[in-house]
Amino acid sequence: MRWILYDIGGVLEIVDDHAWQRTVQERWSARLGVTVDELRARAHAADLPDVTLRTGVAEEYWRKLGAALEADEAAIAVMRSEFWDAYCGAANVGLLDHARSLRGRAGTAILSNSGDGAREEEERRFGLSSIFDPICYSHEQGVAKPEAAAYLTALDRMGTTADRVLFIDDNDDSVRGAESCGIRAVVHRDNATTIAAIESFLAS
Repeated sequence: MRWILYDIGGVLEIVDDHAWQRTVQERWSARLGVTVDELRARAHAADLPDVTLRTGVAEEYWRKLGAALEADEAAIAVMRSEFWDAYCGAANVGLLDHARSLRGRAGTAILSNSGDGAREEEERRFGLSSIFDPICYSHEQGVAKPEAAAYLTALDRMGTTADRVLFIDDNDDSVRGAESCGIRAVVHRDNATTIAAIESFLAS
């Protein structure tokens, strides 16, 4: 069986990975009456846990961030909700529908750099587990793209070899990381081009 391995943000989700964090920080800084630079400095000094490579640390992260920003529980609850709304963006319906149509033709899986809590938030919004298995998150695997171990762990979980996989990501570095592991990869620019690449891979 061949496999299609997808990134989430910027691929299965419509979100600008290069802009959403800045947008959220600007909203928070305006509400709290501080500059973005000051907000970042306080967060940096708070010794926040690395939510991208660890599980079970989300509560500690938000508690420490709240203390650093002198924000009460209600304010942090709003900020947390805004964070996940921005992080998840909107469903890329066209690509999700195409992935769903591959059932019986190819395995479909996910390899995504992520934050602790992403599985629950993205599942609630998009029901990814009904289409993809396995779903490999960096915060659960303890390693992130473009490190080779991220791809090799995903291959192991899929139970397949690199030559049987097409990887799709909107980040050039992540695509090069996959290729360095022998995985064929394409940079996602738009749905039509990506779907054509998938169909060509499955027909080859």
